[in-house]
Parts: sequence; structure tokens; C-alpha cells
Amino acid sequence: MRRLPDPKLSATLSRARAGDEDAFRELTDPYRRELQLHAYRIVGSAQDAEDLLQETLLAAWRGLEQFEGRASIRAWLYRIATNRSLDAVRANRRRPEDMQRLTGVPEPTRRTEPIWLEAYPDVLLEGIPDEAPGPEARYEAKEAVAIAFIAGLQHLPAQQRAVLVLRDVLGFRAAEVVEMLDTTEASVNSLLSRARRAFESRLPATGPDRAPLPDSKVERDLLSRFAEAVEAGDVDGMVALLTDDAWVRMPPEPYEYQGLEAIREFLRGREIARGRIRLVPARANGQPAFACSLDARPYATCVLTLEGDRISAITWLAS
Repeated sequence: MRRLPDPKLSATLSRARAGDEDAFRELTDPYRRELQLHAYRIVGSAQDAEDLLQETLLAAWRGLEQFEGRASIRAWLYRIATNRSLDAVRANRRRPEDMQRLTGVPEPTRRTEPIWLEAYPDVLLEGIPDEAPGPEARYEAKEAVAIAFIAGLQHLPAQQRAVLVLRDVLGFRAAEVVEMLDTTEASVNSLLSRARRAFESRLPATGPDRAPLPDSKVERDLLSRFAEAVEAGDVDGMVALLTDDAWVRMPPEPYEYQGLEAIREFLRGREIARGRIRLVPARANGQPAFACSLDARPYATCVLTLEGDRISAITWLAS
């Protein structure tokens, strides 16, 4: 049965269609932060996600007359944001493989397909509900912003990426995704099945529940020791803070190193061993992070994945 329209919503929509910008903001402001995060999950770039949010809102403003009310305002905005994000992925000329710059590295534990990935500042996560928005979501909100989660998404083809986010992260029903992507339910189910198989093999075995609480004494002490070791160029001190099966990753570089000796060998030949990097604490992707500078110039963002009182992954992201 078709639900009756909300009189207040109908009045606000009519005002917005008549050119009332305040009414338009009343319709869209509750979803701005989550739409920006949605775009980030698909494109992997915080900067591009901000641009895509603005494109989405502009397209919504211009297309209000075409909104028929069959879906909610939220679902309609997600349809626009998803398709704009997919267009951006297809049109992106920033090829990760062209941005690789490391030379003289030791043999990595694993070579992976190069991806472009940026950190997502925690300040942009404020105001987004912690609980999964839809009953069919398979991932908790905290897990679905972690750097490993976002990196795993970037390894999927664009359509699979979008379907997995819409179904398993946001919990939209299959019929809603069909309408958003203008496709068939069979196609959505096929894309989702392939995406799940490929994606789940990339997720770490441990989840965010193994990390110490933010700003707890355990976390503060661990981050302080890590920062001291990095700024001193103390590779052994850094390695001493890692779990035995820790990873170091640095997209868009395809090289990944796992295990204490492999990481130690890699770090000893890099700039980090020379004690010239300075760190400023930050938070990104719901995790502790550092903004890194080299000779007073932006160098990288370092996002840490913690497990108990140790570091289980270091992700270096180019600035």
C-alpha cells in the first residue's frame, strides 16, 4: 500500500520547488554528512567526496520537479549521489599506477592492485548515526569507515562497490537499489554476490572491537611511543610496538609488508629511518592517525590500526 504523504514534508517540498533555498536546506541538511561519506566510500578520496556532495545537492535542486515521491527524500538523494560517484570513478584520470614513486624497496610480502586512497577526517563523521541505517545492513557503522574497509572497497569494480555499500553498509532493500541504479534485481543480486566474495577475503581477521577505547591511557601511551620512535628515526622502537602479524601498506604503492622482520627491513631503507619526519596527532576513519611532515612540508597521513596495546597495521597515505 502506498503511504500517505507527510503534509509538512509536502509543504516544504512545494516551497523548495518554488525556489525557497531555506526549504531546500531543510529537506537536505539532515543527509549532507552521510551523503559525503557515501561518496567517499565509493571514490576513496575525501576531497572528491566533498565535490561530489556539492554536485549531488546542485543536481537535487535542479531536479526537484522530477522528484515523484515514490521513494523517500533520503533514498532519492542517495540515488543521485551514487550515480554521480560512479560517473566520477569512470571519468577519473588520476591513475594510481602512474603515481607510484618508491624505488629500491625490498621484496614485499604481497603486491596488490594499486588504488588511490585518502584518509577521512573524523570531524566529518560527527552527526552521522552510529547504528546501521537499514535492517539489512551487514556491517556496523564503525567498521564501515575503517581504513582497511575503505581500501577493500577500492579494489572492487565500481558497480560492485556501489551495490555492496548500498545493501550491506546502508541496508537499502534490493528493490530500492534496483531503482537507484536503474537496473534489474537479478543484476543487483549478481553484483552483490560477487562483491561479497571478493571483499570479505580482503578484510582483516580482527575487527575494531579489538582496539583500545579512543583517548584511553592504553591508546595515548601507544601513540606517544610510536610518535617518539618515528621522530627519532628509531626503527627498532617502531617495530617493537607492532603485533607479530602486523602489516604496512602505502597506497597507491602496490607493496605490502607483513611481519616484524619484513617491516623492519623495509623501514630501514626509507625516509622514516632518518629522524626527519614530524608528527601531529589526528583522527581519521574512526582511528588514531598522524599528519606527517618532512622538512616542514606535508609528507603523508599515517593511519594506525590498533589491537590491544599493539599496532596491527600502519597505512601511509600520500599527501
